[in-house]
Amino acid sequence: MHSTQILSAITFDANGLVPAIAQQHDTGEVLMMAWMSRDSVAETLATSRVCYFSRSRGALWRKGESSGQQQRLVELRLDCDGDAVLLLVDQLGVACHTGRRDCFLRAARDGQLVEIASPLVSPEQLYGHGHSH
Repeated sequence: MHSTQILSAITFDANGLVPAIAQQHDTGEVLMMAWMSRDSVAETLATSRVCYFSRSRGALWRKGESSGQQQRLVELRLDCDGDAVLLLVDQLGVACHTGRRDCFLRAARDGQLVEIASPLVSPEQLYGHGHSH
C-alpha cells in the first residue's frame, strides 16, 4: 500500500496528531505511547525508523536521535476507526527516557501507585546530561 493511502486512512485530531502505541513485535511488550503527525507517519513509513511528533518541542522527534535507542518499524497498524496507530517495532535498548525498558513503570496496587520497573540505564548514560524527551 502506498503511504498516501495509509495517511488518508488516519484520522488526525484537531492538532493534526494521532496517538501511537509502540509494541515490541516479538514479545508483545507495550513500550510507550506518543503522538504522530502526518509528517512523522510519512517519515516512519519511508525510513522504517520510527519518528514521532514532540508536543513539547513542536517538532519531529526521531526516536533514538539523542539516546541511540532506536525503534525500527516492523509493521504499522491502524485501529477500526483510524484514530489510533499501533507500531510493531524492534526496540534497540530501552524505550523510556528514564532508562527503563518501557514507559509503563507504575502500577495501581491496593490503592497505591507502585513502581514496578527499575532503570536499566541511567538517563545520564542515555543522554550524557539531564534531559528528557
